[in-house]
Amino acid sequence: MSENPSTRINSYKNNSKSSQEMRQRRQEVSIELRKAKRDDQLQKRRNIETVEPTSPLQENNGQSPIINLSIDEITGNIKHSNPTLQFQAVQAVRKMLSREKNPPIDTIIGLGFVPTLINYLGDFENQAIQFEAAWALTNIASGTSEQTKAVISAGAIPKFIALLCSPVPNVAEQAVWALGNVAGDGPEARDIVLANGVVECLLQLIRSDTLELSFLRNIVWLMSNLCRNKNPTPSFDKVKLLLPALANLLDHNDKMILSDVCWALSYVTDDTTEKIQAVVDSGCIPRLVWLLGCDDPAIVTPALRSVGNIVTGDDTQTDIVLKCNVLACLENLFNHKKSNIIKEAAWTVSNITAGNQHQIQQVIESDILSSILHVLRCGDFKAQREAVWAVTNITSGGTSAQIIQMIEKYPVIKPYTDLLLSKDARTVVVVLNGLQALFRVAEAANGLKNFCIMLEELGVVDKLEALQTHENQEIYEKSYKIIEAYFSDGDDEDEKKLAPKVNADSLEFSSHSGGAGSGNNFNF
Repeated sequence: MSENPSTRINSYKNNSKSSQEMRQRRQEVSIELRKAKRDDQLQKRRNIETVEPTSPLQENNGQSPIINLSIDEITGNIKHSNPTLQFQAVQAVRKMLSREKNPPIDTIIGLGFVPTLINYLGDFENQAIQFEAAWALTNIASGTSEQTKAVISAGAIPKFIALLCSPVPNVAEQAVWALGNVAGDGPEARDIVLANGVVECLLQLIRSDTLELSFLRNIVWLMSNLCRNKNPTPSFDKVKLLLPALANLLDHNDKMILSDVCWALSYVTDDTTEKIQAVVDSGCIPRLVWLLGCDDPAIVTPALRSVGNIVTGDDTQTDIVLKCNVLACLENLFNHKKSNIIKEAAWTVSNITAGNQHQIQQVIESDILSSILHVLRCGDFKAQREAVWAVTNITSGGTSAQIIQMIEKYPVIKPYTDLLLSKDARTVVVVLNGLQALFRVAEAANGLKNFCIMLEELGVVDKLEALQTHENQEIYEKSYKIIEAYFSDGDDEDEKKLAPKVNADSLEFSSHSGGAGSGNNFNF
């Protein structure tokens, strides 16, 4: 991801972490989330036969009856001068490739049928054979990258683009499906489709008032695949032309369409602030936030991913999301039945707490840290890891008053420092960074002794001492420095008198009066 000096990643995320570290963290999270959602949205789809056809692109397409042919008969007839025999051969190929299990894709490629099938795509006088050829090629392109390349290298893409203008909806829809499979193969194949003018054709198609729902679903899925994949990312000059249509489609009531639109937006926003801004300018933000309250995880997951990406942008972009009441929506997601959604909600909160102090204050006042605290105590580890970042970002970028307010209002110290025992070295380092920031705040507020005693009572010092034998050099050095700086003087009678009363996660210092409330006091 290219640097942009105006982004919060470079200018604020945040004092204790370099921009390189934050970018690396975002890349790691992106890769993990892409793996996690692999089952939620398919890059490629085969058009398979079913006993009861469910699509106009299956057997109820008005074609002539199926005739079963052997491979030898297909080979003899597929280039025959007789149109009927040609059609029967192409249809037989299609039928072989559209069966549910073990379609003989390599066999069909090896017999040299692909160029012949592509030639039939251009037969506008025989739309029935066009359709059968397009269906067969769609299923070849649904295979491995090598199988997809066989379709691309034989010159299918311009032919499929031309079919988008077919007056026969089934033919045009099958061409969309085929292009979706090609674009879903990876950056190189996607860019070939983009270079052949697919975006303009899709925008023309989508303006039609007579599109069948299945056709529109395939168009939106193709759009999503055109926005997908990195290294390199797709040409933004082409992708940004899709954004107004995608923004309009966010108001659709079909769940499959909404899911693919949200995935498309998640791919676009997983990049620079310029691309995030284009999505912001399209007017998508209020609807994306609203969709976080949807009851379908297939919609919530990509909508949340999009929102989480947007709040990695600059402060103005994050403010727009916050104004849409996103914190209340995120708080509700912490009760979701899917652990991955809870994790992404925590990740999104961590991106907000990596923002400016006004944004941090909104998080503290929203009570969403109650949910972060619950995750720290008993959440799935992947969610805990993101919750740790949410707290550490506040300790790094918040004011001393905000940090003290957080600790007074939410007893985070124990569950936060319990993760010093994590087997994940990166998480341990993040907690150690947060602790170092807390020590600085305590020292500046003349509350260092109280803070040290509290950590001793909570068993944090024992954990720090154990970390001094950790195999990770950074963990060893950070824990050693903390012990040396703050716990190397031994027992002290005055400190014993200041010892806090520990009751579960609540801390109450006998040497102070006032505070944030009974049983939850933390006063530096």
